[in-house]
Amino acid sequence: MKAAVATEFKSPLEIKEVETPQVTSGKVLVQIHACGVCHTDVHACHGDWPVKAKLPLIPGHEGVGQIIEIAGDVHHLVVGDRVGIPWLHSACGHCDYCLDGNENLCPEQQNSGYSVDGAYAQYCLADANYVVKIPDNLSFVEAAPLFCAGVTTYKALKVSGAKPGQWVSIVGVGGLGHLAIQYAKAMGFNVIAVDTGNEKLSLAKDLGASMVVDYTKEQPEAAIKDRIGGVHASVVTAVSKSAFAAAYRSLRRGGTCVLVGLPPETLPLPIFDTVLNGTKVIGSIVGTRKDLKECLQFAADGKVKSIIETAELKDINHVYARMLRGEINGRVVLAMK
Repeated sequence: MKAAVATEFKSPLEIKEVETPQVTSGKVLVQIHACGVCHTDVHACHGDWPVKAKLPLIPGHEGVGQIIEIAGDVHHLVVGDRVGIPWLHSACGHCDYCLDGNENLCPEQQNSGYSVDGAYAQYCLADANYVVKIPDNLSFVEAAPLFCAGVTTYKALKVSGAKPGQWVSIVGVGGLGHLAIQYAKAMGFNVIAVDTGNEKLSLAKDLGASMVVDYTKEQPEAAIKDRIGGVHASVVTAVSKSAFAAAYRSLRRGGTCVLVGLPPETLPLPIFDTVLNGTKVIGSIVGTRKDLKECLQFAADGKVKSIIETAELKDINHVYARMLRGEINGRVVLAMK
């Protein structure tokens, strides 16, 4: 099969013929029709994080397609099912985290396109218990970004504790942020979007933001507190220490700052203010299979739609270069021929 393969960190991916994976117990083989391109894929291929991706590696954790082969011990799926292969490739199923419904925190989890090969390929082997079916009225291209960007932002809003009618700030109107705005509106929140540039701020308004703040023209925390007294929750998708700090300071008392983006810096917290104001700071990592089913249903109901441009597998290095230059609005999806 044809695949894009990382053989060395920070080197261009190679488009090459590799062996099609063989189905073993508990597995399914998925013919990939589309795969979203996430910034995490770049981090994996560059070896940016403390826990390194395996090498050689086929990246891709937003892969969607149809099952073409099933192991004999798999009975809840059939050949032809339309499924997606998310970041959470598998978990142990028996630790405290899995039993508590927090499988995304399982210390033994495997991750698609990171610790196991992913979906920048014509075929991908997946754990039958962790693939998620795609609603019939979503195309493969539409569904792909929801398997990471969608579920990540939806989960962050869930753990924020915000209630319908309350104010939520979405910091960063990019691949994740533009979906976060839509999920926030669909969940009944009032939305403030923080970013810069007419294009992104106009997009935020079009997607349902009631207010926008250009961080290059005014301090987000001052603007937000002046207008509404602070937000009940902030979801930070931007990869910037200053964005996290401003989001924290924009909270009203009792508010929650949800950390999603992964900048390399640390975030110093003022202990006195955090205690006095009852502030909560929460890290949110992707989501569970249940979260994923819920977030897909929002899209199937027409309440959320990713902004997508398509590319071919052979163009992946060009896509990575554009991503690193900040030239992509929404999400690029590799459409497999």
